[in-house]
Amino acid sequence: MRETSLESPLRTLKLLEAVVRDGAKSSVAALARETQIPVPSAHRHIAALVDAGFLSPAGYGRHIAGPKLAALSGFLDEKLLMANVARPILDRLAKRMGCVTQLGIFENDMVTYLVKSGQSAGDLFTKVGMQLEAYCSGIGKVLLAHLPDDARSEYLEAGPFIALTERTITDPDLLGAELQQVAREGFAVDDEEVVTGLQCIAVPVRNSKGEVIAAISASRATQSDHRRWQARQLPLLQDAADEIGVRANIVLT
Repeated sequence: MRETSLESPLRTLKLLEAVVRDGAKSSVAALARETQIPVPSAHRHIAALVDAGFLSPAGYGRHIAGPKLAALSGFLDEKLLMANVARPILDRLAKRMGCVTQLGIFENDMVTYLVKSGQSAGDLFTKVGMQLEAYCSGIGKVLLAHLPDDARSEYLEAGPFIALTERTITDPDLLGAELQQVAREGFAVDDEEVVTGLQCIAVPVRNSKGEVIAAISASRATQSDHRRWQARQLPLLQDAADEIGVRANIVLT
């Protein structure tokens, strides 16, 4: 049955809303069923929205808000857009690495967690939307390490840094040296510094100017082969960060 002149734009808008709300979790076919739109019609509408720049492909048949939608919707929360970009990438990474993956940004001297994924994600104490002190987590160290020099010095002078475990770095000089190492090496490690029995590695997410706009991490229970695991998995984490950065540039600029 052919769509009427009114049905067609309404279906387009309905699918556009569904894609944005979905956050790249579902395929076009799944969204078609959810919105009660025939699958062939849904594919046509989605393709038209991609061609027009209102949506962008996110891989595996998923979509996210496109550059034109972001430009027309200046009131959209950039944190939500970042989360929508990163979520499907971190979902795939968590499955491949067999761990919990997260994305966080730096706000008011704290890490705000925007995405958390992985089969055992519910067992990890962090939650999407929560904030955590930056000095003791992998994500936090990455974000602190890439602050402007004066901002980082101001943070280190603010203290005190409370020990959450016996391994937490609380001395400002030692923390400053750790952050310099993170900046040189391009990744950070949380070696049971937030929670005993939990280790993670984290890397920066950069925009097209090379500026660090977020960080992602991979966490798992402490194991004796952590350094070997870290060496094997770090390239996967860095590739995911690069992909998030590229897609974020499309949506946020």
